[in-house]
Amino acid sequence: MTAKQTGTVYLVPAPLDFGCATTAPLTDVMPDGTLRVAATLRHWVCESAKTTRSYLKRIGEIHPLPCALQELHLQELPREVHKKGDHQGSFDARHLLQPALEGADIGLVSEAGMPAIADPGSSVVRAAHELGLTVVPLVGPVSLLLALAASGLNGQNFAFVGYVPSTPAERIKRLQELESLALKTGQTQLFIETPYRNTALLQALLQTLQHNTRLATSSGLTLAGARCHSDLVKHWKHKAWSLDNAVPTVFAIGR
Repeated sequence: MTAKQTGTVYLVPAPLDFGCATTAPLTDVMPDGTLRVAATLRHWVCESAKTTRSYLKRIGEIHPLPCALQELHLQELPREVHKKGDHQGSFDARHLLQPALEGADIGLVSEAGMPAIADPGSSVVRAAHELGLTVVPLVGPVSLLLALAASGLNGQNFAFVGYVPSTPAERIKRLQELESLALKTGQTQLFIETPYRNTALLQALLQTLQHNTRLATSSGLTLAGARCHSDLVKHWKHKAWSLDNAVPTVFAIGR
């Protein structure tokens, strides 16, 4: 009698066009091997069942899905995980992986990019390891790494610090802390913002950072209208570059 086999947990990247007015063809931004694996999965853990079905519909136009969209088993992460994140280990996701314990493969997906990187999902990955399940990250776009590569900043020593505060006083204090760390250690500081605050954050950066600090932004990555800018703050002010408040943007500062 053979031991019962368990399923694999696949970390499935999503395109970076979530919430954007335009989309990129999946075949332009996602490896075919990733799409082929995703097309075989009946069980998913996701942020939103609605947007996941939309993504899977796009995949199904390239590779046939195993069943109708309505027949796929989609489990959403709790709302508090979306709001507070699950990277601190406070959420136990083991119950979401029961299908894998019964032998079915499961896909973990977030709204954009690689799940568990600047997005929820790490609790699911931890739970998979605790349960002895095989975890396989699939290849796909990761906005943070694309932005870092396009910044000209230190790619050997860097940190992603999430969102900066939205209130002006706290935001200025945090930006000064990040700049001090970047200039002292050479460590690139990467952060993001809700798109509708892009312009406000850019203005705060230009008003707060020292003239010779390098600031880089990457907007709409992988889309036809993608824009990457990188220069010293003093030159930013002369060039008068602007950001779109409807396009996801990654910010980076360093020396």
